[in-house]
Amino acid sequence: MSKYAVLGNPVSHSKSPLIHSMFAEQTDQVMSYLAISVEENEFEDFVRNFFAGGGGGLNVTVPFKGRAFTLAASCSDRAQLAQAVNTLFLDDNGDIRGDNTDGVGLVTDLKLNNKVTISGQRVLILGAGGAVRGIMAALVYEHAATITIVNRTVSKAELLVEEMQSMASIEAMSYEMLQDAASNGRNFDLIINGTSSSLQGEMPKLDAKLIAPGCCCYDLMYSATDTLFVQWAKQEGASLSIDGLGMLVEQAAEAFVVFRGVRPNTASVMENLRKQS
Repeated sequence: MSKYAVLGNPVSHSKSPLIHSMFAEQTDQVMSYLAISVEENEFEDFVRNFFAGGGGGLNVTVPFKGRAFTLAASCSDRAQLAQAVNTLFLDDNGDIRGDNTDGVGLVTDLKLNNKVTISGQRVLILGAGGAVRGIMAALVYEHAATITIVNRTVSKAELLVEEMQSMASIEAMSYEMLQDAASNGRNFDLIINGTSSSLQGEMPKLDAKLIAPGCCCYDLMYSATDTLFVQWAKQEGASLSIDGLGMLVEQAAEAFVVFRGVRPNTASVMENLRKQS
């Protein structure tokens, strides 16, 4: 039986084993998939030993996506642009190859599942950490009109802008600058929360004027009840307020294609997960 796993720390909360088991059942794949917590100083050794022992593939979550990128002998273009990897597998030469399916997971959930247009839209992203790095390349490829990254530590946002400004109209801001922009009439068609703050009972103060008519507000995080960001978006009249469960399932489906060469149906899996929440 082919062995797969998701690595992280912490990782016990991960829905990935359940999602991949539903994919496997649906597509008649014989495989196992576990969530494995790895100590930070053991990540590289664990990955090498996993593949040396016949492992089929790994997904990688916090805090290892940057280290997975460094570890991989080669990477897909989208992982290269993100400089972060969430999917590891062996290429035809037996070398470890990295991919990043986060961005395509987000885009698929927005465009196919929720009928949200990205091309030509003004996008605001809250946060500049690993989650945001993974989706930036996809938003650039989708030809968003402008991308504004806001972060408490502006230098982190500026670094992302520096890396990608040759490919799109991207700017960095502090939350204070964002407040000034809202006061001066700036608003956005798509607002993405890439921070974990809304799961931690706190959120940066956001002006409702940032929400343009027809705006979609999307939280990369998800929980059984509405996240604080989704609550805020609903209260302030966003046309769509969505959490990240769809992105989680769609990025897993893309990783499943990488691992097994077959694309599962995601709608039934999302429905099952919503029922279990």
